[in-house]
Amino acid sequence: MGSLDGRVAIITGAGRGIGREHALLFAREGASVVVNDLGGANDGSGSDTGPAQRVVDEITAAGGKAVASTGDVADWRGAADLVELAVETFGRLDVLVNNAGILRDAFIAGMDESQWDAVISVHLKGHFAPLRHAAAHWRARAKAGEAVNAAVVNTASASGTFLPNAGQANYGAAKAGIAALTQVAAEELDRYGVRVNAIAPIARTRLTLATPGMGALFAQEVAEGEFDAFSPANISPMVAYLAGEKCPFTGKLFAVQGGAISELGGWHEVRTAQTDGPWNIDDIHAQLTT
Repeated sequence: MGSLDGRVAIITGAGRGIGREHALLFAREGASVVVNDLGGANDGSGSDTGPAQRVVDEITAAGGKAVASTGDVADWRGAADLVELAVETFGRLDVLVNNAGILRDAFIAGMDESQWDAVISVHLKGHFAPLRHAAAHWRARAKAGEAVNAAVVNTASASGTFLPNAGQANYGAAKAGIAALTQVAAEELDRYGVRVNAIAPIARTRLTLATPGMGALFAQEVAEGEFDAFSPANISPMVAYLAGEKCPFTGKLFAVQGGAISELGGWHEVRTAQTDGPWNIDDIHAQLTT
């Protein structure tokens, strides 16, 4: 018996890297998996049906259940089609793992509009659009009297949450937005039996290898038989746990890397300046700097 027996899951960006590891583990744990991947390059350009189909072939060859989807998750109709594919193929949807992403790094003063728009679209809209259509599916089931036990796992990042990275204003802003979206969705969807959490993974992928200042770290070779702390396979067990029916968490963000899982906290009060009347600018300075 696997921990996800009978669960139906959509995993976006599942053709390579972390998403591929999610799909393979979910299938081994008994889930039926919709493997979504546009098959584009690191910057989101192009498309290729091969990555998603190869993961499906690997799952089915091992006796699992999977179907490929190569639609664009940032496209409203494409996101609706993705949810419909899960329902039409496997009867319902229980888990949505939003993982698809791209990079178009640039410093703020040199970033052009297309670099900003593309990253915000794929990451932030590419999380929201599938979430919106999945939420409608779960709401309909709940209103029909079904006891829904569903889960969403979003993919945030250290960049934009606890480790801002220069050159990634677009990526960091999108990932911070995903963390906020996770908390709002957790509040809204609880009434329908849906838990919503997010991870901030640190692992070796096409994107991290291409990140300035980080590629050399992730590219370090590991001797055979030693624990590979940056293997993307280290991330997937936590995602499978969050997707399971027994997981109690919602509205949480977890940093996941190697052998460490850390629950993260968001913005919190550090100090408070107070006045009994109108603010004086010099008083603000005095209170906040002493």
